[in-house]
Amino acid sequence: MAKHDELLQQGPQEAPEPETAEQRSKRSGWGAAGGGILGGGVAAAKFGGLTKILFWLFAFRAVDNAWRIGTWAGLAVVAAAIVAFALIHSRRHA
Repeated sequence: MAKHDELLQQGPQEAPEPETAEQRSKRSGWGAAGGGILGGGVAAAKFGGLTKILFWLFAFRAVDNAWRIGTWAGLAVVAAAIVAFALIHSRRHA
């Protein structure tokens, strides 16, 4: 409370003028420009066709990878079946 009392004893004071947009941009420098560019890029990606292109590209790659994995899994199952058949056949005749 002592600080408030001191301010009251000093009497009325003038508030500083608020900064203009030009002064604020000069003070912030390249950070504001970088933020503006980044924001513009995000907006373009969100509202433009870039999102759809990236979505379909990732979806295509996922399907392509699943197809390749499925092919290898199928080949492994066929190879295991052939080995199992050969083992069972050799044990019956031995």
